[in-house]
Amino acid sequence: MTIAHALMMLGGLGMLLYGMKMMSGGLETFAGDKLQVVLRKATSNRVMAVFVGILATIAINSSTATTIMTVGFVNSGLLNLTQSIGIIMGANVGTTFSAQLIAFGMTNISLTSIAALFIFIGAAMYVFFTNKEVKNIGFIVLGFGIMFFGVAFMSDAMRPLRADPAFREFLVSFQNPLLALLAGFIVTAIVQSSTATTAMLIALLATTCYCFTGNDFMCTHCLGIPAIPFQTTAFILLGVNIGTSLTTVIASIPASRESKRAALFHIQYDIIGSAVFGALILLFPAILTFFTTTWSAPPQQAAMFHTLYNVATMLLLLPFIKHIATLMNKIVPVVEQKTDIMYENKLIYLDNQTKTTPTLAVINAHLEICRTWKIANENLNLAMEAFFERNAETAKKVIEYEKTVDYLHHNITTALVDIIDMKLSPDEAKKIGDMFVILSEVEQIGDRAESIAGYALSVIENNTAFTDEAIDELKTVNKVATELMSMALGTYEKQDKSQFPAIKALEDKIDEQMPKFAENHFIRLKDKNCKPKSGIIFMDILSDLKNSAGCAEKIVSL
Repeated sequence: MTIAHALMMLGGLGMLLYGMKMMSGGLETFAGDKLQVVLRKATSNRVMAVFVGILATIAINSSTATTIMTVGFVNSGLLNLTQSIGIIMGANVGTTFSAQLIAFGMTNISLTSIAALFIFIGAAMYVFFTNKEVKNIGFIVLGFGIMFFGVAFMSDAMRPLRADPAFREFLVSFQNPLLALLAGFIVTAIVQSSTATTAMLIALLATTCYCFTGNDFMCTHCLGIPAIPFQTTAFILLGVNIGTSLTTVIASIPASRESKRAALFHIQYDIIGSAVFGALILLFPAILTFFTTTWSAPPQQAAMFHTLYNVATMLLLLPFIKHIATLMNKIVPVVEQKTDIMYENKLIYLDNQTKTTPTLAVINAHLEICRTWKIANENLNLAMEAFFERNAETAKKVIEYEKTVDYLHHNITTALVDIIDMKLSPDEAKKIGDMFVILSEVEQIGDRAESIAGYALSVIENNTAFTDEAIDELKTVNKVATELMSMALGTYEKQDKSQFPAIKALEDKIDEQMPKFAENHFIRLKDKNCKPKSGIIFMDILSDLKNSAGCAEKIVSL
């Protein structure tokens, strides 16, 4: 094998990886916002969760992306461990779809011709159309073509290996099943894609003879052309399955303990499946004979083994999902979380890991904003409590928590700037655009709370008096504003606008109360029942409550 052929093989691998990246990125952009809805609807029904995992993986052409997204959803609290286990099982089955396509292309059609066709169609759609959705579909088709072209390119580069004595010696070393499994694991861990490793294997198999039926390395019908024994192929594929779970484990390192349990399940699931079926292959060689006699072409044999092995592993462990979840909880035990973690000056959901996937980044940005809004709402409640009860400590706590709101506002805004540069779907791009406005409104609610806390401290320091009527009016408006903002937060959190009419009605109620209470205030001033300073504070607090309610209503109206 010459240096030129080696470079061709590396170039083919590069095209394969880049094409896969284009496809999965484009598909996630096209279906990412819809995909998150599908994943979140995966109930505790294990069959539904598996089915969702299969469809999601086929939709974005990447089990790694599906499992990382699933771990991210678990970290965000959108999925529980039982749901994630079913989805991960389904992802392992769904990823075999790509191998079937590649094997079909290798054995039934000219892969180079079909790749060239897809590249032309995809490039034409991407270059000549202005519609974003059409361009994105073109990007996906182009990625598909580049991926297939990369596989064909690798296959052509590997053809000289058929007569290479050094390569024959290299193949002999893989007679040991453990070495074959280790090879599959290492290569997959390096390229971080089971599809890429399987595609390389299929490309290599496509260069061998189709008349091979035995377990020897030399085919007697093709003048010494080397063939890879199917047992070696099978164990390489078992290693591939274990290797693809390593990326999920790495992604879970900075995440919550629940996410770590999901990632731990993924690697244990693959290890158990490989151990069980590896032992069965060695004990019952007829299993492999079934594949070699049913499908004549080595690429098809590999693809079918990859699919049926993953389906069999899923069926074997599917009845034990709840027991597996219990075991994961014992291995990674639940620890008591700090109660004040919500108020820490750090991003809980948005970090560098979760920003790598556009859909997950949008979801986590939403969760981070919900967290900020909760703090702002709580701060407003505490500020009014400090005012009514004349509690200086509570007022100081509000001022301290406002620093967290300011910190989150600044850092979430910075993160949103990074996210908006990602390849987002139109719906996701609109959500991110709205988030800039929402953050500004939430920050204003926090500022109103800080302002009221300042009034509370001033009232305590100067022993400012208010009439009972003024206090009752403030409590009336505060009660309505608190209900409105709680309802608005729930609406935004659940992305359900069914409560919007009720929120609008509460805002209208505050608008009706304000002129009446302002008139009562001027009457009290005229009758000298209150002092001008207390009157100013009264009107300012009313205004802060009204404006806070207005900010909340504006957010849910977006």
